[in-house]
Amino acid sequence: MGQGIVIGILGIVLVLVIVAAIYEHFKTRAILNHINNMIEAAINGDFTEQVIDETLLSEVECKMSKYLSASELSAKNVAKEKQVLHTLISDISHQTKTPLANIKLYAELLREADLQDENKDDARRLCDQTEKLEFLIHNLVEMSRLETGVLKLQPKECAVNELLQQLNQQYSDIAREKGLQFLVQTTELRAVFDEKWTVEAIGNIVDNAVKYTDEGHIAITVKSYEMFQCIEIADTGKGIKEAEQGRIFGRFQRSQDVSAKEGLGLGLYLAREIIRRQNGYIKVISKKGEGAIFQVYLPNSMVAKVGMI
Repeated sequence: MGQGIVIGILGIVLVLVIVAAIYEHFKTRAILNHINNMIEAAINGDFTEQVIDETLLSEVECKMSKYLSASELSAKNVAKEKQVLHTLISDISHQTKTPLANIKLYAELLREADLQDENKDDARRLCDQTEKLEFLIHNLVEMSRLETGVLKLQPKECAVNELLQQLNQQYSDIAREKGLQFLVQTTELRAVFDEKWTVEAIGNIVDNAVKYTDEGHIAITVKSYEMFQCIEIADTGKGIKEAEQGRIFGRFQRSQDVSAKEGLGLGLYLAREIIRRQNGYIKVISKKGEGAIFQVYLPNSMVAKVGMI
């Protein structure tokens, strides 16, 4: 009889233990589900802090809620600061255009005036320095827009030939004035890129090629690969030492061999960043005294869709 009672008590205890375990399981599961929902809401930008019963088991949930609230506030502050930067950069760009245009106008008028030779030289220097200032401000604004995420690239499938023709229009006359051949291939290939900013990016490379090539030619050709279309800019200029090839894409970095020529060291940095942000990349092949080949790889539609890079 006593043994039956003991067995009965043990059975009741076992049932209570099982019930308690099931209760704790579902309670813990409910807390985890709630935490999961909070994280999901935070990812979607819909998180709102809730009042939570601070029992021992919900302490983690409470701390997670506080953490996500702080993260949400931080994200909003970052977005607000980015908007302030966007406004500031836009204001700088806008407010400097008119005074720079006026300075250029008056400098050109001085150059054309009946001045003594030494004054004409001063007017010419004034024009040159104004153009450098304009170029510097433009590049600094573009760099700031890139680094703060203000610049939004909108790549889409475009005809590569349209891009090449724009480069031809911008740089062929400048190259021929230096006595250089300027050769541009025609193509029916298509790639995925933001046309406006990609023209600017590759234009920086072409501009360097023209600037640092004293004789010979600049040739722009296209090669097609399985996942990319490659635009090559080849010149017969000074070339780039192998030790310097990794550094020339840095901000304000220039090869020592061209330090005597005018430049800021921003063109290649901007080019690389613009192409990189479109899932493309740039390679350089060069030897000292043997010219340089810059290869710009733009993704085709397949790469752009699956985001393979």
